[in-house]
Amino acid sequence: MKNSIYIIILLIGLIFIPQPSHAQVDFNKRPDDDLGNVEDEFQEYFFEALKQKGIENYDRAVDALQKCLNLNSKLPVIYFELGKNYNKLKNFGAAEDNLKKAISMQPDNEWFLDELYDVYYQQEDINNAIKTIKQLVKYHPDYKEDLAVLYVREEKYKQALDLLDELDVEIGISASRDAMRNDIYSITGNADDRIENLEQRIANNPNNEDNHLQLIYRYSQTGDRKNAYKAAKNLLKVKPHSKFVHLALYKFYLQDDKVEDAINSVKITLGSPEINADAKAKVLKDFVAFVVDNPEYESDLIDITSLVDEDKDAQTHSDLGQYYLKAGDKAKALSNFKEALKQDPNDFKLIKDVLLLQLDIEDFKAVVNGSEAALELYPAQPILYLVNGVANNKLNQNKKAIDNLEMGLDFIVENPNMEADFYSELSIAYKGINNISKSETFAKKAQAIKAQQ
Repeated sequence: MKNSIYIIILLIGLIFIPQPSHAQVDFNKRPDDDLGNVEDEFQEYFFEALKQKGIENYDRAVDALQKCLNLNSKLPVIYFELGKNYNKLKNFGAAEDNLKKAISMQPDNEWFLDELYDVYYQQEDINNAIKTIKQLVKYHPDYKEDLAVLYVREEKYKQALDLLDELDVEIGISASRDAMRNDIYSITGNADDRIENLEQRIANNPNNEDNHLQLIYRYSQTGDRKNAYKAAKNLLKVKPHSKFVHLALYKFYLQDDKVEDAINSVKITLGSPEINADAKAKVLKDFVAFVVDNPEYESDLIDITSLVDEDKDAQTHSDLGQYYLKAGDKAKALSNFKEALKQDPNDFKLIKDVLLLQLDIEDFKAVVNGSEAALELYPAQPILYLVNGVANNKLNQNKKAIDNLEMGLDFIVENPNMEADFYSELSIAYKGINNISKSETFAKKAQAIKAQQ
């Protein structure tokens, strides 16, 4: 925007407005000497320079501008345009010289200073960039944010924070400046300043929920549970209908053995459309872990999981599967493992959990089908050959069991227990096809390994 608008204004001023340092030109009068030709020639070269720059022929633009300079060396716009083209050509020395010349002729021209700042910034000449942008700050406060970035690069964190504070007061808080502020706090490790800033923001604007939530998080991050809990209760007091505060409160309630309050907070969290699925999954995982140690609250877990039936991710289903497995409910465990596997079909651990549980409940056909599909993804995993062999033996498909078990043996690496299991299943398989000699051989191999354990 700055280039196009500025050039239009500049050209109007250059071509159509009489300049005080030159003889007045009447453009409606036919020139009676060669001054008119000079004006026409200048304009022709200048417009040629703009055209060449527009199609990125910067060398040709420079040539045209040099011709303009030969005709009139007292116009700062020529030096400005030369500086811009040299900047594009990465000829930073020439760009700097020409821009400085333009600035010396018009010290308060914002666009000249901005281009010079860009020259320094591209060269990572931070000291000169800072000096230049300090002159730009008086034109637009937004330049303060650029200056703050430069201060951070120079590790002048106090100056950067001061500028960010000024901008917050002048034009309000912004996400980009908050991100920069947090980066500074993380670099310096100054948690107290970060917390003090948030507390001041809350004092200035108590109804801003985000500041309260950030304060809770920052206190929690520093291990200050007492103040984090206090900040959460303060937010609930200010905003009784806040949903996000319960992302923190349920943990505090569980730690204080206020289980009913915790369950209420969990239900609010999981039932809130404003809270994203990842956050809900973490809350549910924490509550599942709590119920593992406190099984009397299983009915509450069942009620709670119904709130997120459509939002549960693979990890949540997996956690629920592990919970139900420990609780002895194999059907619910398997159901959750299968749901997790639908969402993450290449997760080897989930594949193994499903196959072992199906083996345990004697769904042998499902084990055969599942293990064969899994072997296409993981052909070097011996456990898949083993469960396939076990399931085929149970289905009296002993020849298939032998084929898979003997193939899987090649992939066992320093796992004598699994090797013994393979030999035991091979013994069963060979017995199933009446090859008693091989059956006894493999049985003895299995016994020998077990005897060494």
